[in-house]
Amino acid sequence: MTINPRFPSREEMRFQNVSESGFSLEQVFRRILRFISQHPQYAYHFVIGTDSQVHKGCTMFVTGIVIHRLGKGAWACYREVVIPRELTSIKEKLSMETTLSQEVASYFTEEEFYKMEEPLLPYVYKGASLETFIDIDAGTIPVINKTAQYVQEMVERVNAMGTYEARVKPDAYAASSYANRYTKKGIREVHP
Repeated sequence: MTINPRFPSREEMRFQNVSESGFSLEQVFRRILRFISQHPQYAYHFVIGTDSQVHKGCTMFVTGIVIHRLGKGAWACYREVVIPRELTSIKEKLSMETTLSQEVASYFTEEEFYKMEEPLLPYVYKGASLETFIDIDAGTIPVINKTAQYVQEMVERVNAMGTYEARVKPDAYAASSYANRYTKKGIREVHP
């Protein structure tokens, strides 16, 4: 769990999932490549999304990385960041979620995307593909989602990156489902 919200280097980032912890981004990338290489004939979505939860005295952010083999399973991991204050502004929380997703996304290079696509190339005409998304934990219907008024701004930020397509609820499962489940757990140890 990262307590300091400053942006860490690629080497400093650590991820975990239900069975393992301490993944570096390089190890995450190798797991993704292995997952794709096992069944290169399928369509894949590479998705990054962040959700947050306010706890007493702090706010926890969880950024998930998901490689989804459409209709055939997924491999995922996540990273926790804790800010030692309670963020109450919806816009500030949503902006920080988007920033943390963009931060993780920025560490995946064109060369790495090429390596993800490489095993799929012989199967492109049979439906193999790789699409990349950043999921924003926001909805567009004002009467349901308090975040609706900020959606366009966040979508524009993601789309400006050029590599990723922004998705919002109900399609934003990496943020609203995967990352969301880990924000609910209690904070183990927080040092301001």
